[in-house]
Amino acid sequence: MNEPIKTKLQAPPAGEDRRGFFKRASAVVIGIIISLFPAGAGLTVLLDPLRRRKGASGLVRVTNLDALPDDDVPRRFQVLSTKVDAWNKFAETPIGAVYLRRAKEGSVQAFNAVCPHAGCLVDFAVDRGVYTCPCHKSTFNVSGRIEDRSSPASRGLDSLVVELRNNKEVWVKFQNFEAGRPDKVPVA
Repeated sequence: MNEPIKTKLQAPPAGEDRRGFFKRASAVVIGIIISLFPAGAGLTVLLDPLRRRKGASGLVRVTNLDALPDDDVPRRFQVLSTKVDAWNKFAETPIGAVYLRRAKEGSVQAFNAVCPHAGCLVDFAVDRGVYTCPCHKSTFNVSGRIEDRSSPASRGLDSLVVELRNNKEVWVKFQNFEAGRPDKVPVA
C-alpha cells in the first residue's frame, strides 16, 4: 500500500520572516502616501468654492465724478460687478442700482435704488424733488428720509458707503438690505 508522502514544511529563518514583513509594511505605507497627493489635489479643487471669500462685500466702481453734475439732483446708475458662482466667473454682471447725488458742497451721497418697504425700484421725481415707489406710493426726500408719514415704508432709503478715488472715480460699497423691516439688516 502506498502511504501518502508527508512533507514537513520548514519555517523560514527568523530574519527572513521579519524582513518580508517590513518590506510589505513599507510598500503599504509608500502606497498610502503616494495616493494621498492626488486625493488631496482632488479635494482642494472640489472644496475650492467653499473656501473662497465672497466678493460682494467690497467697494464697486460705479461711475466717474464727471458723470454726476453738481446740481444736487440724484441720478440712477446700474452697479456692475464681477460675480463668482462656484467655479464660474461672470465679468461685469448687473448686481443692482444706486442713486448718486452730488451735493453742493462736493460730497457724493449714495442710496440703494430699492424701496425698503417691499423691494420695488424707486424713481426720482425731479419736479417734486422726491423719490417715489411705484408699488405702494412710498415717498422719500432727497436726503433719503420718509417724506410722508402715511407712507407704508418703515425706514428711509438705505444709504451706502461712498469713496472717491483719484478725485474722479465714484466707488460704492453696494449691498442689499431686507425689505419690510424697520431696521437696516444686510442680506447675506
